[in-house]
Amino acid sequence: MGTEHGRPSAGRQIAAGAALFLIDLTVIAWLVFRYGMTGWADAYDSGNPPDAPGEALRGMWILFGGAVITGGGLLLLRWRITGIVQLVVLGAGGGFLACCAAASG
Repeated sequence: MGTEHGRPSAGRQIAAGAALFLIDLTVIAWLVFRYGMTGWADAYDSGNPPDAPGEALRGMWILFGGAVITGGGLLLLRWRITGIVQLVVLGAGGGFLACCAAASG
């Protein structure tokens, strides 16, 4: 039935990985958009400390947490392809936002 010794088939893993990849890209795009809009708003509010680095750090923690929970959980369930995709994509997005926080902070 598509599994061998409790492992899902590669086709199922790739399909689930592709679906989660699209969801991941949507979440990363939204967090980067929020960071950009916060930075834009900071440019018009020079009297207060900037909020953009905090927004980038918040997005970083969301993505790193998602990578650990979803990627690690899928790896524990033996969904290796999907778990690795989650770890790489969400980890790269979190790393990008970490770099943004460091550059603007």
